[in-house]
Amino acid sequence: MVTEDRPVPPVPADFTFAALSPATFLDRAAYAFADRIAIIDGNRRFTYSDFHRRVARLTSVLEGLGIGPGDRVAALCTNSHVMLELHNAVPAHGSVLVPLNIRLSEVELVYIIEHSGATLLVATAEFAERAHVVGAATGVRVVVAASEPSDEYEQLLRGASEPVYREPDERGLLAVNYTSGTTGRPKGVMYHHRGAYLQALAMAYHAGLGTGSRYLWTLPMFHCDGWCFTWAVTAAGGTHVCLRSIDTAQVWRHFFADGITHFSAAPTVLTMIAEDPAAAALDHSVHAGTGGAPPSPALLERMAGLGIEITHLYGMTETFGPIVVNQWQPDWDVGSAADRAVRTARQGIGNIAAGHVRVVAPEGVDVPADGETQGELVVRGNNVMLGYYRDADATTAATIDGWLRTGDLAVMHPDGYVEIRDRSKDVIISGGENIASVEVERVLDGHPGVVESAVVGRADERWGEIPVAYVTVRGGAQVEADDLIAFARERLARFKVPREIVFADLPKTSTGKIKKHALRRGE
Repeated sequence: MVTEDRPVPPVPADFTFAALSPATFLDRAAYAFADRIAIIDGNRRFTYSDFHRRVARLTSVLEGLGIGPGDRVAALCTNSHVMLELHNAVPAHGSVLVPLNIRLSEVELVYIIEHSGATLLVATAEFAERAHVVGAATGVRVVVAASEPSDEYEQLLRGASEPVYREPDERGLLAVNYTSGTTGRPKGVMYHHRGAYLQALAMAYHAGLGTGSRYLWTLPMFHCDGWCFTWAVTAAGGTHVCLRSIDTAQVWRHFFADGITHFSAAPTVLTMIAEDPAAAALDHSVHAGTGGAPPSPALLERMAGLGIEITHLYGMTETFGPIVVNQWQPDWDVGSAADRAVRTARQGIGNIAAGHVRVVAPEGVDVPADGETQGELVVRGNNVMLGYYRDADATTAATIDGWLRTGDLAVMHPDGYVEIRDRSKDVIISGGENIASVEVERVLDGHPGVVESAVVGRADERWGEIPVAYVTVRGGAQVEADDLIAFARERLARFKVPREIVFADLPKTSTGKIKKHALRRGE
């Protein structure tokens, strides 16, 4: 039984309505699945009863530290029970979560703390030193969670009194998630309770989560609140298996030893997993959601051979993570593996909580659904941000006729499924011809000696820009630049073929996206 139940609330005047908030999923899970394992974090195990009890105490701790309704609580935490507890306690308490990218510098963290107005910073032990530096620079209270009985976080939980819960405004502010800032200062994306609740249910539905699911946290929990899987797994009564750093050998140990059924990762992380020496065909099916960049058909075929079933997703920080899902249809099971991989690489349709997605021309009208005509992908629905915090101009610039502009160039296929062709800023214009870097990358990634590639434009006096490919080669493979160029020429129009091949390890963000802006600068 749950030992710290919420007090029975008064009967509402309207019994047909309850505000939607993802924090309510834990109440149900603790009631229905009290003795099931909710969280595995290293050597620590927490049942749903334990999880609920700790979250109840954490709401009391927040109140005792002077955090009130709407106050910001920043989290500099690795994938851990602490981050999961914050994702439930902060919204239940009525305060606002500010998840921090753990790879940011102290200067960047100071900016976000000050911009968001956070007054409390909770950090796991891995980032204690950095948190204290940031705390000294901003004046915020710092609490460190070292997962030891003597640490302050655990002491505060033990000394907590009555829990403090507040009924949310479902359209009220739940979290402020900051963009990566690759094109300037990070922008604070405002999430609401309703969007997070519905997005969590959408992720549970599309991933097929259930009470027997074991979700491995390869995706950072700070990124779009873990695509809302921080709440989705709990809603399903599954088990969160925390992975505190990306260690592909450890990923495979979890696959084989812990019965992992689900995980999420960018295509670059999938590549790392597939290339690990421990990689081997699984004796059970594992479902993975991938997004951040279109996975190549070659990568999808490799993952299928390992027993890992991929669902391609598309989203942004501004859309609570994946708003588009490539929902598979049984009729598509026919055909070759290569044909299926091509279909799998499409982004798809709006998820079950989203509205329809559109591909529009610059003037805002829909392009023909012919799979060829390019336009900008625009989205709307319950899982779209309230706007950018303290930046009305950026919010206005990101919308067109009530739709959120993604900045991604796409085509609409006749069956209503969209396919991203490129980021608008990644299109290379050479001699007046547009080159989609994604198209070139898919060809290069199809070479048996290539692990992954990134294609960017380089200034050229004659052509304006020329395509240059940065390529990571599979261990032991002997691949020459001329071989790859010849391989590409057999499959691409001549103007699309890279003029130069650079063999290198590709720079990546903390969420696994390739830093094309760094490659353009020659970094």
